[in-house]
Amino acid sequence: QVQLVESGGGLVQAGGSLRLSCAASGSILSIDAMGWYRQALGKQRELVARITTGGSANYAESMKGRVTISRDNAKNTVYLQMSSLKPEDTAVYYCNAVLTTSQWGSFDSWGQGTQVTVSS
Repeated sequence: QVQLVESGGGLVQAGGSLRLSCAASGSILSIDAMGWYRQALGKQRELVARITTGGSANYAESMKGRVTISRDNAKNTVYLQMSSLKPEDTAVYYCNAVLTTSQWGSFDSWGQGTQVTVSS
């Protein structure tokens, strides 16, 4: 069984910073792209940032300049450093990864989500 486990969410004041982590575990043969999405209450899930195995990253326009995505391939972990947070960044943040296993082949995997709340 494979899983993605997020950590690092919480309550922060506007202008503050948070660092999210997501570790993949289980019988994983390889991991392709990894990323972070978020879903605010009453809204659709949207991309925050995504990073390839080689380290190429792309960001949502609303987050450019305020977030940095990185990954440690040896640890099967992806990070999201967020700064200058705004109340509108309040959402559940989900980790996503394209995993390959011997049993299931390649598939999209999601973490359980971590709440980020930015107070004004």
